[in-house]
Amino acid sequence: MTSTTQSQSNPTVGQVSLDGWSLPAWTYSDPEFASLEADRIFRPGWQVVCHESDIPNPGDWHSLDYIGESVIVVRGTDHQLRAFTNVCRHRGSRIVDGSSGCAKKLVCPYHAWTYEQDGRLSGVPDSASYPTLDKAKAGLAPVTLETWQGFIFVRLEDGGPSVAEMMAPYEAMIAPFRFPELRALGRVTLRPREVNWKNVGDNYSDGLHIPIAHPGLTRLFGKSYGIEAEPHVDRMWGDLQDSESVNWSERAYQRLLPPVPHLPEDKQRHWFYFKLWPSVAFDIYPDQVDFMQWLPTGPTSCIIREISYVLPDERREMNAARYLNWRINRQVNAEDTALITRVQEGMASRSFSMGPLSDKEVCLKHFCKRIREIIPEARNEQRPAPGWSHI
Repeated sequence: MTSTTQSQSNPTVGQVSLDGWSLPAWTYSDPEFASLEADRIFRPGWQVVCHESDIPNPGDWHSLDYIGESVIVVRGTDHQLRAFTNVCRHRGSRIVDGSSGCAKKLVCPYHAWTYEQDGRLSGVPDSASYPTLDKAKAGLAPVTLETWQGFIFVRLEDGGPSVAEMMAPYEAMIAPFRFPELRALGRVTLRPREVNWKNVGDNYSDGLHIPIAHPGLTRLFGKSYGIEAEPHVDRMWGDLQDSESVNWSERAYQRLLPPVPHLPEDKQRHWFYFKLWPSVAFDIYPDQVDFMQWLPTGPTSCIIREISYVLPDERREMNAARYLNWRINRQVNAEDTALITRVQEGMASRSFSMGPLSDKEVCLKHFCKRIREIIPEARNEQRPAPGWSHI
């Protein structure tokens, strides 16, 4: 590996195509790179907020905070869903606190400016004293919203495909799981991690580490684990093996997971995973569906947000399977946390810049290519001088 700094127009490192190399380590810690990611990747990228069933009644709302923005999704009296930035148009105060709630009107706690559920500004104390105020133009700032299969997504800037277009190759595969009918199991969990957000995503779509670092998944899947990359979505999958695991949680899950009448035979014992650009994932099991997203909180930190959803099923075997699923994946999460922490720490070494990619790392190769297209400076093996993003 050479240490030659490449220009933006040069697609190679030394004489090796960048297609065969990971992103440079500096992109996982550089504040300027993180700022460009927020603007070019996360503002136009879709993020999941909640499920329609989480806000069933007029006035119900859920919020999502990321990259310095707070977005609220509200169901109006007309039962329509709308999204807005959680910012009063008077002095910029946040309006609602917390992750969810219900309100007939959205009232700013600073000066009591009042907004309707459709975002209209309807009340301003002493409004006559604001000579420049046009209430018709001072409603809450709208945010683009899309509902896909019951899940509510938002994006801060328009551009690029819809969620439905991104997931089009997999609609038929997902349809039997009846996403629109899902209901939350528990509450949203927030897990801070001292790693760059890309390390979480890289690990999620990495198939090579499964037999090395996840003995439980290897016992469950055998050699059936696979990965593939579509333009906007990565898919991973594995089938539960007939041979019983030596681990009691895994063995009990294999034994107790009951038949699911609405699923086809090939999905009865099938686990599969989807990662949507840039950082939303769905883990789909016969017994439940989890969503997970990883959102940057700094150049070397992020937060993982996740919750499980299920269809009504009061069978004791199903309740037990869901509990065992949680136990199995709690261990997987602990193993992954250790792995991504080791990588983030190792990337701080001056001895490491880029790593070679296997032809089997199709998801990571695709991700690296896309990042380099969006932020061409990612072609530079070494960190540019400070101020590079403003040149």
